[in-house]
Amino acid sequence: MGKWIISRRRGKGSARYRAQGKLAVRLPHKTGKATVEDIYHVSARNTPIMRVAFEDGTTSELIAPENISTGDIIEFSGEAKPQTGNILPLNKIPEGTAVFCIEKSNGDGGKLCKSSGSFAVVKSHEKGYAHLQMPSRVLKKFDGACRAVVGKPAGAGRKAKPFLKASLMWRSKKARGKLWPVTSGSKMNPCDHPFGGKTGPGQSTSVSRNAPPGQKVGSIAPKRTGKRKRK
Repeated sequence: MGKWIISRRRGKGSARYRAQGKLAVRLPHKTGKATVEDIYHVSARNTPIMRVAFEDGTTSELIAPENISTGDIIEFSGEAKPQTGNILPLNKIPEGTAVFCIEKSNGDGGKLCKSSGSFAVVKSHEKGYAHLQMPSRVLKKFDGACRAVVGKPAGAGRKAKPFLKASLMWRSKKARGKLWPVTSGSKMNPCDHPFGGKTGPGQSTSVSRNAPPGQKVGSIAPKRTGKRKRK
């Protein structure tokens, strides 16, 4: 009996190949003060998460900025000072300040600069708008009412630390539902892939777009194959 190739098994979406659910981190629609209760790691995220408790007893999860610790107090209002961890509208943040978890539209909870060490810089203000320099060095214009967190996300030196072991890379990819390592089809057994076996592909690598799933591997409906001829 034949086997499904790895792309078909993964595409089915069974629990073996699914990533764990990501923790939703959004800026809360509240004003006032909150206390940092705990800072912890979440699988499939590369930034630490902090749990904050509001004065009314409710809690929320936010991305932890650099130089913050448990017991610190952060503020959620337009009148708050532009200090690390505080959440303010962009039109209230002075120029030259680093911000992260930036809202693309007012009230969406933060969409941009949420990975470790990723931040934007407030460059200028105009009537109702703010100009930010993104990590790509591109200047973008935002509604001044959009909110952001003052500071930089923790974990900026994450990429400087090598994995050292293949098992650590495998676990990192597995937490995000990624396939690693990727094995060439021609290195597999004939039962695992149409190109498998020591004879190599043994057939044309071009395949019709209307081919059935088990056969649809290689170059799918290519316009051309091989090296280009010199003119």
